[in-house]
Amino acid sequence: MIEVKVENIVASALFAEKLDLDVIATSLEEAEYEPEQFPGLIYRLKDPKTATLLFTNGKANCTGAKNLEDVRKTIDIISEKLKKLDIDVYKKIDFVVQNMVATADLGGELNLNEVAVAFGLENVEYEPEQFPGLVYRVKEPRVVMLLFGSGKIVSTGGRNTEDISTAVENLSKKLTSMTLLH
Repeated sequence: MIEVKVENIVASALFAEKLDLDVIATSLEEAEYEPEQFPGLIYRLKDPKTATLLFTNGKANCTGAKNLEDVRKTIDIISEKLKKLDIDVYKKIDFVVQNMVATADLGGELNLNEVAVAFGLENVEYEPEQFPGLVYRVKEPRVVMLLFGSGKIVSTGGRNTEDISTAVENLSKKLTSMTLLH
């Protein structure tokens, strides 16, 4: 089994019916809010090391977590801070994973030109003059993988670690069966 390491989770949540970002920005010194630049308030935590974008419609996007526990912890911390400001936040705040970015090492080298030819044009983008990696779009589970000549890969678009692990294992088997993994 190839080790898959989650590098970043992007999750969305709904904290309240509406949020007064001006109040939050003036009350929480860690908050960054410049509505002329961007309509959301940025709130960064050191532990867990995450950043959350809060919007006036009560929605939020959390990024930077490396596991689901850190997403939950981030949401709970922000929820408590908002409650202390007398903001009417929902009692139970669920989150939805929108995207996971993970890395893995296939344990061998790849000739990306050979991989591009063998995998065909419909699911592959490879322009070495533009970018040193090959972009491989997997239909099931639906993820996008960046393959590098070193055998290292970056997976994005997965919503859970099982999908990413399945895609990585399937990719490894496919490359091995086609004798493309050296």
